[in-house]
Amino acid sequence: MVIKVFLASSSGSTAIKKKQQDVLGFLEALKVDYAPLDIACNEDNRMWMRENVPVEKKPTNGIPLPPQIFNEESYCGDYETFFDAKEDNAVYAFLGLPPPPGSKEAKEAYLENGPVENGTIVNGTDDAEDEENLEAEEENIDDDTLKREVPMEECNGDEHTEEVEAEVGGETGEEAAEEKVAEEKEAVEDTEESLENTAPVKEEEAQEEAEDEEAKGEDDQPVSEEEEELRQLEEEEEEVTEEAEQEEEDE
Repeated sequence: MVIKVFLASSSGSTAIKKKQQDVLGFLEALKVDYAPLDIACNEDNRMWMRENVPVEKKPTNGIPLPPQIFNEESYCGDYETFFDAKEDNAVYAFLGLPPPPGSKEAKEAYLENGPVENGTIVNGTDDAEDEENLEAEEENIDDDTLKREVPMEECNGDEHTEEVEAEVGGETGEEAAEEKVAEEKEAVEDTEESLENTAPVKEEEAQEEAEDEEAKGEDDQPVSEEEEELRQLEEEEEEVTEEAEQEEEDE
């Protein structure tokens, strides 16, 4: 494919000369092969250019001005469209040429449309196929996610039973464990309080038993003979005293 650039070598317009130089200089920088065709010195080139520029691209007077760019017989555009393509990094697409590997335009084309050969998309898919592929990928992702989210305890069965029962009852296994610990702590406190209340009672009982034992020991001690005689004398004195008092009363 040959890029044809129609230009006027003897144009008196400075703007046209500048536009022509801009196009040719950029093509040379990109190392694009092109053929400059002069319409000022060749009537055939001028007539061919005027006949092959699309009607909708011609100015109001019907005479297109150079530079005009073609890829063989396919119309690419004028300077304005060439300049827009250059600003968008899409000159190769504008010329209908495949971008060279590694270029910025090649990377953008690959990301947007896939591999490009000779200006056409290779292995491209339509919108319907893209949607189907996307849906299939999403389904696969969902399946993988569900597989990863199944805990090992659920696969084993019994290991997860206690946690499930706790959740059915309105609380998780962790909350149930905390309640159990609290109940055990409360039971220990009640036991300690009961022991504290019982200790004084036991001490009082032990003291009373000790006093009883002491009293019992005193009663069980044997009485000596002297003490017995003294006791008898005291009783006799009491009897004599009572008799004397009784006689006084009788008198």
